[in-house]
Amino acid sequence: MRLSSSFRTALIALAALAVTSVSAFADSGHVTIRIVKAGFVIGGSGGSGVLTFHGRRYPLSVGGLSYGFTFGASETIFHGTVTNIHRASDVAGVYGQAGVGAAIGRGAQAVILTNQNGATLALSGRQAGLIVSADLSGLALSMR
Repeated sequence: MRLSSSFRTALIALAALAVTSVSAFADSGHVTIRIVKAGFVIGGSGGSGVLTFHGRRYPLSVGGLSYGFTFGASETIFHGTVTNIHRASDVAGVYGQAGVGAAIGRGAQAVILTNQNGATLALSGRQAGLIVSADLSGLALSMR
């Protein structure tokens, strides 16, 4: 009887471990975002994008503010991945960053951001415009 009870306890522990392990695996998706940024000391940004996750496309809205040295305007089209998500809505949230950059005509930009849900955006893209910035900024991504 004791062996049976120990065996049953071991099976229950193994099943609990398997369920925990499967639920802990996060997934990833592809993101394309277009952001227009403009400012003079205080900057604003807005745009739209698309998350592709499990073969479905989810429209995104982008908005944000920055404070610091910002002068000019630019448009950036980012492509990249979002990791550590369990469902599409995990990409929504506020992403913060501190950055320094400049674009005169065309340039490249890359950024890695994390939100309060643990989602991580790794983005790179082409920037066009005339802008110089050294600022703290917050970017809000929401599902439309």
